[in-house]
Amino acid sequence: MDLGLQGRVAVLTGPAKGMGAAVTLGFAREGTNLVLVGRDTAAIAPVAAETRTLGVGVEVVACDVTDSAACLATAERARAAFGGRIDILVNIAGGSGPIGKAGAETTQDEFDEIVLLNMRGPFNMIRAVAPTMQAQGYGRIVNVGGTFGMRGKAGRLAYSSSKWGLRGITKSFALELGADGITVNTVAPGMVDGPRFRTKVVPEMARRLGISEAEAIERHAADYALRRISTAEDVAHACLFLASDRARQITGADLAVDGGWAAL
Repeated sequence: MDLGLQGRVAVLTGPAKGMGAAVTLGFAREGTNLVLVGRDTAAIAPVAAETRTLGVGVEVVACDVTDSAACLATAERARAAFGGRIDILVNIAGGSGPIGKAGAETTQDEFDEIVLLNMRGPFNMIRAVAPTMQAQGYGRIVNVGGTFGMRGKAGRLAYSSSKWGLRGITKSFALELGADGITVNTVAPGMVDGPRFRTKVVPEMARRLGISEAEAIERHAADYALRRISTAEDVAHACLFLASDRARQITGADLAVDGGWAAL
């Protein structure tokens, strides 16, 4: 299906690896010009090189998304690189915060750090690109959240709180920007198969339950209605859809990409 993304200009934060790299390559295959944003431009370089082989324009920008001035400068770089337009923003950059730590044991600094990154970062980037989208009467904003921000999770209070907050940012901006032809939505991945899942989550579950890693994967998948773990490409497909005009009448929505975990 042609999603109509060819020639569009997309700003992506956190594009270097995992879901971010999959989303980046997904847009590149659709012919979208890319502004790839992150603190470590060396880490972005490999995916930037791969996207250039697909024939799209690519601009790499060093930016700490928690710094509002840096985000404004990034938006200016994007406009300068691609004829003054910014059509799409995908906020992928984020962190996980303390894992397996009860809320009462979580320190203020631990809480503040993850809330700052997962909420202020998207807030700053939306503020930076919104005036351009409003002036052109068109925009697609996709925030990558998480299903722990839809159901909550014991031992992940700080992360869960930050992703609940991101949903509020999404819905409020959707209401405020809709009259300007801008949609704002959240993609909420569950556990995603990849290096962290295979090297941390699975071995920890196997150790804790005294089972093999293969059995741990099966038990994890059993939590989902579809009985399988999501992939980075599954997340990318959801982002592409919401960034396209196929989703022109969808805004303020939470799209869970989790095999049914959040619904159970």
